[in-house]
Amino acid sequence: MINTAHLLQPTSFPAITRDQLETLQVNLGYRCNLSCVHCHVNAGPQRTEEMDRETIDLVLEFLRRRCIRRLDLTGGAPELNREFRYLVSSARSLGVHVIDRSNLTILQAESQADLAEFLAAQQVEIVASLPCYLEENVDSQRGKGSYLESIEALRRLNRLGYGVADDGLQLNLVYNPLGPSLPPPQEPLEADYKKQLQERFGIFFNQLFTLTNMPIQRFGSYLQSKGQFHSYLQLLKQAFREENLEGVMCRHLISVDWQGFLYDCDFNQQLGMPLHTRGLSGARRHLSDLLTDDFAEAPIAVADHCYGCTAGQGSSCGGSLSLPGSPPPLTSQGDAPSRNSAVTESDPSEERAA
Repeated sequence: MINTAHLLQPTSFPAITRDQLETLQVNLGYRCNLSCVHCHVNAGPQRTEEMDRETIDLVLEFLRRRCIRRLDLTGGAPELNREFRYLVSSARSLGVHVIDRSNLTILQAESQADLAEFLAAQQVEIVASLPCYLEENVDSQRGKGSYLESIEALRRLNRLGYGVADDGLQLNLVYNPLGPSLPPPQEPLEADYKKQLQERFGIFFNQLFTLTNMPIQRFGSYLQSKGQFHSYLQLLKQAFREENLEGVMCRHLISVDWQGFLYDCDFNQQLGMPLHTRGLSGARRHLSDLLTDDFAEAPIAVADHCYGCTAGQGSSCGGSLSLPGSPPPLTSQGDAPSRNSAVTESDPSEERAA
């Protein structure tokens, strides 16, 4: 894999600082049953990194002491961590809202036969990656057969009550572009997803989140191999919108890696850019430090990849940042994307070769 971290510094991205902490995002490890082309973590079946019970107990202690009410679990496939269910049930007993960032196919794994039922019983919000509503594009990005597994997982979740009511169990889907372009506007694409999945499979979900691919790790390496890294970075910079700075996720979120070290976001985690606390910039901080230390208004570590969160309609763990009616983002050609851009952005054969 081609390293791209050195290509993101120095940066012209504006200085920003932390606001009130609302969400603790925990990466439980890099092991995954898939190896997606767009993955910014470089996760896969051969990765062995995994958060241990001691660190998970520290996460729970932090939630208690800091009165954090939202726990966002990611990976890899977070469900593959052997302590996943212990963490979820313990956090729920504290009254914490838990989000599971799932790739859907893990729900169909033989070793996870009762996972969907467990998540429903714990009232866990599921944010599930489904990079397109067409089989060819999903399989080209995630591996042959992953689309049909995802569809079966969604049907199963619907039967358990996920996604069928606004005030019920929450099931939100995530869209990532296939290639080096910005996501199309979130609202019309969500309408397309709902129409396609309901008409073809009788599947329902609550919301669609559109996320921008970051030029780091596996996707950054892919861009380098295709000679598209610098043009993609330029696209992100040209589409920068200052009004998106107020809503970027790093202002209200802390990312914890599998060892308990702290970052401003999951992307910075993958680039080895640690979170700073006031007066201690550059020091590598651990979750145990923040049981007592103050980190409000601390500077956020930035690099050129941060333009990905502020380009066009903006991008965060909860989807776009822009209000309805905002102008559409640019594509790599500088034109407004069509509503079908989810299925026409790149040649699937190129993705399979990446």
